[in-house]
Amino acid sequence: MERSSSRRDDDHSESDGKQTKESGEIESIERIFESKEVPKWQNQLTVRAFVCSFVLGIMFTFIVMKLNLTTGIIPSLNVSAGLLGFFFVKTWTKFLNKSGLLKQPFTRQENTVIQTCVVATSGIAFSGGFGSYLFGMSEVIAKQSNEVNASENIKNPSLTWLIGFLFVVSFLGLFSVVPLRKIMIIDFKLIYPSGTATAHLINSFHTPQGAKLAKRQVRTLGKFFTFSFLWGLFQWFFTAGDGCGFSSFPSLGLKAYEHKFYFDFSATYVGVGMICPYLINVSLLVGAIISWGLMWPLIDLRKGDWYPADLGAGSLHGIQGYRVFIGIAMILGDGLYNFFKVLGHTFFGLYRQVKEKNSEADIPVSRNSSPQLPSISYDDQRRTQLFLKDQIPMWIAIVGYLVIAALSIITLPHIFHPLRWYHIAVIYLLAPTLAFCNAYGCGLTDWSLASTYGKLAIFIVGAWAGGEHGGVLAGLAACGVMMNIVSTASDLMQDFKTGYMTLASPRSMFVSQMIGTGMGCIISPCVFWLFYKAFDLGTPGSEYPAPYALIYRNMAILGVEGFAAFPKHCLALCYGFFGAAIVINGIRDLVGKKKAKYIPIPMAMAIPFYIGGYFAIDMCVGSLILFVWSKVNKAKAAAFGPAVASGLICGDGIWTLPSSILALVGVRPPICMKFLSRSANVSVDKFLGS
Repeated sequence: MERSSSRRDDDHSESDGKQTKESGEIESIERIFESKEVPKWQNQLTVRAFVCSFVLGIMFTFIVMKLNLTTGIIPSLNVSAGLLGFFFVKTWTKFLNKSGLLKQPFTRQENTVIQTCVVATSGIAFSGGFGSYLFGMSEVIAKQSNEVNASENIKNPSLTWLIGFLFVVSFLGLFSVVPLRKIMIIDFKLIYPSGTATAHLINSFHTPQGAKLAKRQVRTLGKFFTFSFLWGLFQWFFTAGDGCGFSSFPSLGLKAYEHKFYFDFSATYVGVGMICPYLINVSLLVGAIISWGLMWPLIDLRKGDWYPADLGAGSLHGIQGYRVFIGIAMILGDGLYNFFKVLGHTFFGLYRQVKEKNSEADIPVSRNSSPQLPSISYDDQRRTQLFLKDQIPMWIAIVGYLVIAALSIITLPHIFHPLRWYHIAVIYLLAPTLAFCNAYGCGLTDWSLASTYGKLAIFIVGAWAGGEHGGVLAGLAACGVMMNIVSTASDLMQDFKTGYMTLASPRSMFVSQMIGTGMGCIISPCVFWLFYKAFDLGTPGSEYPAPYALIYRNMAILGVEGFAAFPKHCLALCYGFFGAAIVINGIRDLVGKKKAKYIPIPMAMAIPFYIGGYFAIDMCVGSLILFVWSKVNKAKAAAFGPAVASGLICGDGIWTLPSSILALVGVRPPICMKFLSRSANVSVDKFLGS
């Protein structure tokens, strides 16, 4: 699943059904703001906006990085970014206003700039691959795999090349879709559910009633932020060794704990569970029960027959191979199904748009156009007029794309020696088309298939380079290039939709996205480097196991070497689960939305196959809290549920910063709290007594 949404999982995001569509507005939003002058695009880009974005960007990067390196499920932080951006700047301007020093009021356009910049900054922590393809290149992850020519396929992290790599690949997607903004937003009228929901949120903040609610939401967020931070601090005192602390509490019994079933008291994943739809959380739990509750115990009984009994727990030729490869099979089956599904939506939508274009009223195509627009609402007329006012010149997009592509073709082979210039050139020739497909599909369905495109690049470039010429490393690097392009393209188009609905200039959106991306290219590697130096990253059973790093590396190995690494009968099981993922998705689409909400999502089911079910239990607890709250007071749960969830996630995520610093300076927790069975406790007592 990787990226949850309103970015509800990079491969399989689902709209949560709570987002209000633009066409469903009861009253005219723009008539409420009619008396307020829209600032020029230069005035929407304020120093205070980028200072606020920088601070929030660091906060959210820590959160995303922690999630990347634990389970890989990343919820939408758009609501938190909008809320906190509104609160910080509103508080600052209120203080200046009382002092008589306020020169420029806080507008919804500036709020949109902040939200865009923050999401662009923290988005690099995901698309940068710190928990997947980039860390999958490291020696730590390579030791857990079993491929030949390992030295040619290893690239250990270094702060300098991480920053350099991100700077040459992260901006290309922005330039690739700039010429398409009018087609996507005005001509095709794509919904972009996440961008639309964010726009409604920001618009509501800047009405008198919405501002009062926003203050109460931020107050609630602050309370749970403080609780979550202090809870993280409290837990730290009991984690002096491996397997110590509340996170190792066998809440469902020691036998269940051995099979990864326990509640680990993580405020982060309780919060994530409150944001993710119920179906995602239930699917995770179902996957955990199928794998750790049924399959792995049964396969473990075949030890000595299906695989050698003397293999280590982490060997891919043993039970670990079943966990990893069957999970990969389900991820690929789900990803390919949705790839072709969204591609079909895209081509059908394009065909329908072109077919109906002649029969529809013409939409203005340049700032000089002034047709009558009687068939659309006042809001659409106002938004269209301003959206087309500040054009981004086509030559900027073309020149920017060509310059960055040339720099990438020159520099990337020096960073990754197995990756040749012609591999990169082919990717960049295909990238604009793929970026368009991803951005268009995301506008229709809210599904961004960035990691699916990245996985396709792994297999194609890895096989092209060949195992004897560092194909694993080349495939992982190509995955990074492709993922960054298509991910930033869909993110920018979502932001253009938000800007369209808040009257923020496309120029200010583009500049904000550029600045946010630039900040992310520095902040994300620095935050990752802090984790890398402070914690034992990538080791199974550690605090930060980085599960997707091993999964991505093994995908690259499959692309280069085929099925040689599979243990006995693993390939047949992989075929079965690959087909099952496609069949389940097909059934979900056939039965309709009402019945589909009772059928698990294969992508979500696959995640616990390798990691375990503990985080799924945490997330289901979050779902249960929200469900009960909704039954008691539905309106209050809808208004304050996201704020509570965001507070839990942010507080626990920010605790990572001081805990990292303590680890770096050698300060260890004073207590180890462990849980033993009665017989083990008797043995320990005897040993200590002797």
